[in-house]
Amino acid sequence: MTSYYFIGIGGTAMGSVAVALRQLGHEVSGSDSGVYSPMSDFLSSSGITYFNTFDETHLPDDLNTMIVVGNAISRGNPELETALNKRMILKSLPEVVSQELIQQHYSIVVSGTHGKTTTTSLLCWLLDQANLSPGFLLGGIHRNFNCGCRPTQTLKDQGYGYFVIEGDEYDTAFFDKRSKFLHYRPNLAIINNIEFDHADIFPNLDAIYQSFSRLIHLIPKNGLLLVSSLDKGAVKLAQKSFCKVERFGLEPKAAWRAVDIETSRSGTSFTVLHNNNEIGRLETPLFGEHNCRNALACIAASHAVGLSLMDIQNGLMSFSSPKRRLEVLFNQNNLTLIDDFAHHPTAIRETLKAAKQMFPNRRIIACFEPRSNTSTRNIFQDDFIKAFDLANSVVLGPVNRPERYSDDARLDTQAMLKVLKETGKTGYAVPLPKPENYVERIVSFLKQHLKSGDVLLVLSNGSFGGLIIQLKSMLLEETHNI
Repeated sequence: MTSYYFIGIGGTAMGSVAVALRQLGHEVSGSDSGVYSPMSDFLSSSGITYFNTFDETHLPDDLNTMIVVGNAISRGNPELETALNKRMILKSLPEVVSQELIQQHYSIVVSGTHGKTTTTSLLCWLLDQANLSPGFLLGGIHRNFNCGCRPTQTLKDQGYGYFVIEGDEYDTAFFDKRSKFLHYRPNLAIINNIEFDHADIFPNLDAIYQSFSRLIHLIPKNGLLLVSSLDKGAVKLAQKSFCKVERFGLEPKAAWRAVDIETSRSGTSFTVLHNNNEIGRLETPLFGEHNCRNALACIAASHAVGLSLMDIQNGLMSFSSPKRRLEVLFNQNNLTLIDDFAHHPTAIRETLKAAKQMFPNRRIIACFEPRSNTSTRNIFQDDFIKAFDLANSVVLGPVNRPERYSDDARLDTQAMLKVLKETGKTGYAVPLPKPENYVERIVSFLKQHLKSGDVLLVLSNGSFGGLIIQLKSMLLEETHNI
């Protein structure tokens, strides 16, 4: 048994891994600046003691305790400073995951700018429903599993099990600036797409390509790389792989291809081809072209580890999409509210396309919060404007922490709104500086413009100031008035 102390235990990944280590019999404790529900309940129910403040007196006296430092923890944190002064053993979360959870198991790493959480969750579910009992680390507490991380069960006939992990290209910790996914030693890797993101740590797209190139070079010769046939940059990187490479997508050159795609109220169906040979027709409750590609990646990976077509179909149809991925929160009296995590132009565009498939012939009002370190800059300002082509009306929330940027570097939502209105859309942009009651102002605008049949689509990787809660209340009220 090893003793672990997590600095930043309230984070989704940190807390999930802490519970998994506890399940393996390790002694686990930790701290954070505040641990809130549902993570607080999850930790407590798992028997993990934690502190709701950072204080050097919280650190264990045993200098052999492994101090797991969260990605959000930086120099100046009192517990980190004390651990450094005492020369305690520092571990990053990816390092612990590699050592304790992946080990000698078959490692499947799902990477890419978009689609990681859905693809990882779906693949885990397919393997689980085929009785392979995979271990996993997901970006959240998933509805199919009621947890975000679990250890692998070793399969008696193989001597190892499968561990599926969401491979993030973001850096590892304050003392390790490599991408997290470089710790996971994939036997099988999936690259959904590679676009510029994380502008706070990557200076340009070439730097991101370099990280993905390093990931590809970690795959052994007897491994497999599955790469999106749509992404030319990813395909080019894959040419330097030492392992077998297969493309997946809708394009003619894809080894794993979806054709004859049809959408219904229950989801999407398509025929799967492998090297132009028909495998069968499959159905998924997911919507959107991007989710067809996500599903194809999972089908290809499942086939590689031996799942039958029946296993794959059963898993596809019983899958519940992760929270905040086209999650319908309200759907009454011809008014609908959807929450989605999209915060990059490509993700917003694909999410809008999927929403149109889900609710054809209905108006879509898109509410976007520029919150990430990339979306708050003006790098993608023109791309964001184009991404809203399918929206009838657009609400632009406040730029998160605008003081970080000069006027010529910050996303200009007022300029965006002007162009969007010139294309015939209605809209509203929260002014700068941000009013304290900006959420109420957004709700007031929406009340004035809401019509029967409207679909409200909230796009944010944060809380958007609690907008979702107020929109639910507004829609409940409006259903009685429309």
